Amino acid sequence: MVLQESGEMYLETILILSQKSKFVRAIDVGEEMGFSRPSVSRAVHLLSEGGFISIDPDGGLTLTDAGREVAEKIYERHTVLSKWLISLGVDEETATDDACKIEHDISDKSFAAIKKHIGVR
Repeated sequence: MVLQESGEMYLETILILSQKSKFVRAIDVGEEMGFSRPSVSRAVHLLSEGGFISIDPDGGLTLTDAGREVAEKIYERHTVLSKWLISLGVDEETATDDACKIEHDISDKSFAAIKKHIGVR
């Protein structure tokens, strides 16, 4: 299953929330992202079917190894690109918003070149 940008955003959000709390529910994801329950429910179902998350009987969401790999990749891109744009003089809000747009489309090759240029491993 190839993930679209929205799927990547859900996985990234689950990763971030799971770093703050051991128990992450679909409602928590919806609140964080500002999405409706039906939208979140559909996304969670698709991500579960795709093998990116598991849903506990009590409703807790857990990233699978495949889901964690995608989430960590997107989160790394977001943090590196945000810091890079800020270092170029872009204000934090704009840098964060732009990084969110870029992180889903930039190629692995270009991202690796940016990391190398700014000295991030």
